[in-house]
Amino acid sequence: MAPPKRKTGGGRVTPKGTQPGERSAGSSKAEDREVTSSRTTVAASSRYTPKQQRRQLIPPNLIPIIMCVLLIAGGLVIMAGYLVGDASRWFTGLGLVCILGGLWFATKWE
Repeated sequence: MAPPKRKTGGGRVTPKGTQPGERSAGSSKAEDREVTSSRTTVAASSRYTPKQQRRQLIPPNLIPIIMCVLLIAGGLVIMAGYLVGDASRWFTGLGLVCILGGLWFATKWE
């Protein structure tokens, strides 16, 4: 049989009746500073830091098109290497690079 759970003495951390974002009378200077974003005002001592938006270099609607083109082109380059009769490492290498590029674009598709 497991021993009984011990009580941690938890309880209310903030004074009763306060709302999130309200400052108590004894707030420090670090808490007085506020960071403003486009949506809300957040206290500087807040633990959550919003992720900054990155500028997209490629429009999102082109990513699946580029992905499909690279995957198909990679397969065709490898097949063309065998159809030409040479089947050298260059055809295979170029085809694999195109396929890997298509897979990389597949990870960028949201």
